[in-house]
Amino acid sequence: MLEKATPLVELQHIKLAFGGIHAVDDVSIDLYPGEVVGIVGHNGAGKSCLIKVLSGAYQRDEGKILIEGKEATINNPRDAKAYGIETIYQTLAVADNVDAAANLFLGRELKTGWGTLDDVAMEAETRKIMGRLNPNFERFKTPVVALSGGQRQSVAIARAIYFNARILIMDEPTAALGPQETQQVGELIRQLKADGIGIFLISHDIHDVFDLSDRVAVMKNGRMVGTARTEDVTKDEVLGMIILGKCPPAAVPGPGAIVDA
Repeated sequence: MLEKATPLVELQHIKLAFGGIHAVDDVSIDLYPGEVVGIVGHNGAGKSCLIKVLSGAYQRDEGKILIEGKEATINNPRDAKAYGIETIYQTLAVADNVDAAANLFLGRELKTGWGTLDDVAMEAETRKIMGRLNPNFERFKTPVVALSGGQRQSVAIARAIYFNARILIMDEPTAALGPQETQQVGELIRQLKADGIGIFLISHDIHDVFDLSDRVAVMKNGRMVGTARTEDVTKDEVLGMIILGKCPPAAVPGPGAIVDA
């Protein structure tokens, strides 16, 4: 079913270098509506640099970015947001001292006809989107600093999708979370998939990738080793891709794959 749709995102032959270091070297990857693609690899593999090209934090040296089949111009984070691309970093970038509604509308506050903040409207909108995304969320008046890690993730995700994000980049979304909060984030991701949102999931946790991703993409030394549907490969095979750069038969090899003679 995914193969019949137009990809939300196509990164084609992306290259990014810092001096003589090739952080991203001829990497291609795509993402379909309602799909989660896990991007894995050792520290320094290039996965974060690749995603920062999509988010507008870095400008690529070569390659193309296509959004829904059309070439996109992404030179900064504002450009990325205009294409419906939002990034949720591990640090979340939420304002700890204010509540969920204030975070949701931070910098984009709703105003009354008299020019004052419309707190009632902002809370109503926050309750509406949180009711869809996380029906168990009830602490609307609580400063975000007092929320659990999973609840803070809910607020960050709600802020992204309220402003029409179609493509989410999630950087280590379950890092430092306990089992219950990790499960909660998993439920959030499954809800986003059901809404047709595409997600690039960066993670060091192979268990997370297999639990949450439809496909896994492995990078090593700035290059794409290969991609595979998670249901078609084992965790050991993916670890082999990460460590040795060797693709199992079910994976589609990339330029960085080591091929046995």
